[in-house]
Amino acid sequence: MRFLSLFVFLLFCVYVLAARWYFVCQVRQLCGEEQVEEARLKTLRLTEGDSAILKGYDQFAFDSASYQPRLNSNNEAFLDTVAALLKTNPDRNMTITAFYRDGEKGIKPGFFENIGLARADQIRKLLMKRGVAQSRISLDHGLSEDAQLKEPLLFDLYDPNNIPSDFEKVVFTFKNMTFSDANFEYNSDVFKPGEPFKLYGDSVKTYLGLNPDALIRIVGHTDSIGSADYNLDLGMRRAQSARDYFRELGVEAKIEVESAGEERPVAPNTHPDGTDNPEGRQKNRRVNFILTTSGEYEKELEENKKILEDASDLN
Repeated sequence: MRFLSLFVFLLFCVYVLAARWYFVCQVRQLCGEEQVEEARLKTLRLTEGDSAILKGYDQFAFDSASYQPRLNSNNEAFLDTVAALLKTNPDRNMTITAFYRDGEKGIKPGFFENIGLARADQIRKLLMKRGVAQSRISLDHGLSEDAQLKEPLLFDLYDPNNIPSDFEKVVFTFKNMTFSDANFEYNSDVFKPGEPFKLYGDSVKTYLGLNPDALIRIVGHTDSIGSADYNLDLGMRRAQSARDYFRELGVEAKIEVESAGEERPVAPNTHPDGTDNPEGRQKNRRVNFILTTSGEYEKELEENKKILEDASDLN
């Protein structure tokens, strides 16, 4: 009887150990975490142009197909320092660039068209919890050549009042969202929204219904292939096509459409050596959706009119 009791107790211990292993290793994916953390590269930097403001921090880590970061204490310290730096330097904003693996190309979380943007947004949310305004952090993305994604993030400061006139920062927020030409066939203005945009469109419809003074501005952008006049027209046709989608969705709010053509890229259309930059051109072929109010829109029109008049006087 004593032997049987001991045997049952040993079986229970084995069960407890197996259950704990399953929860920790399979469910939480924490087995070997210490070894993984120790293997992290200490190459994370905060830069401004060519200058390193902070350096020597641990790289962040993302599991495959996940946009939630695995943080260690060094990552937390980096975020604390970056947040403090931004709060004491209100004349500086920041871009977070997040990368994704080749095998993660088809993953499109929420409104975002790729998992890189979703990862950058998660880091932005961590900084927002530390008191940094969402509007001060723009997002960017890229495909990593490293299957292990050892360096998944870049952090770069910039002066919002001194951005090169031919480049634009993209914030990717609900009220200022950008979608790529993945919703259009090449050189086409036929709008074929993917799942991220459909989800966004439904949310915008709800928002506009609850905010009767709100309107939506749709701005079409292109890359630099083709003439400036053609690209200006293509950008407008794509904006109009996106407007038609919202009308078919049942949106009754005011919708303004405009085109920037090739004039406001977010990335270089060519590499420094003059060769073609397909990734940059793909980022430039986009449609921007801005939720605003009639009063804010009229004020912006007046400000733009004054800028044009001042420029005309200078000439």
